[in-house]
Amino acid sequence: MSNILAIAQKELKSYFASPIAFVIIGLFALLFGGFYIALLNFFVGQSMQLGRMGQQTMNVNQMMLRPLLQNATVIMLFVLPLITMRTYSEEKRSGTIELLLTSPLTDLQIILGKFLGALALYALMLLVTGIHVGLLFWYGRPEWKPILSGYLGLLLMGGAFMSIGLLISSLTRNQIVAGMTTFAALLLLWIVSWFSDSVSPAMQQVLTALSITEHFDDFAKGVIDTKHVVYYLSFIAFGLFLTAKSVDSERWRG
Repeated sequence: MSNILAIAQKELKSYFASPIAFVIIGLFALLFGGFYIALLNFFVGQSMQLGRMGQQTMNVNQMMLRPLLQNATVIMLFVLPLITMRTYSEEKRSGTIELLLTSPLTDLQIILGKFLGALALYALMLLVTGIHVGLLFWYGRPEWKPILSGYLGLLLMGGAFMSIGLLISSLTRNQIVAGMTTFAALLLLWIVSWFSDSVSPAMQQVLTALSITEHFDDFAKGVIDTKHVVYYLSFIAFGLFLTAKSVDSERWRG
């Protein structure tokens, strides 16, 4: 376990050794803040209109925070490939992959360390957005349980995204290729349920089950369903398993 944490710490430090971590965190916070301001203005306007009509004000969790978290998943689609594209591609480009593969560390330790390092950076990105949510508690009374479940869903969904990004990064030495291919793969998983209307009912269930976004909706509503948790954890495990196979084949080729 200490070896995994050491690799994760090294990986996290490598992000901050270059501008990439600051750019990614800043970009994520900027886009999240843009959605936040737009939804807040809409919510305040609608609440004031309902108040003048003598009707009950809207629920902030349902009308603002849920769409905000769903919009955050769109930002993840574009930002997370920037994190994972360098995990193995940079090692191959710089020639340090040979040193890594011949070290006394196992492939599983290396993969988990890199995954946890990338996941830690993503967790920092989510932590920054807590400032926006905290302001709502300062001025209002949103329910905290749906917020926690929503952030749990974002963390699990981000982990699934990163497992795919790690796999693709292990297949190429070009970071741009890794980033673009990861984005294309995630986009396919994003829109796969859109084709469910043109297939048979049995295939429709399969496509819906494969859709990575369909499993997030309940988290945004404040519902933690074990089948969604199992889906994301299984997705992560499968992605890391395929990464291990890819790294093992690289070791034999080397």
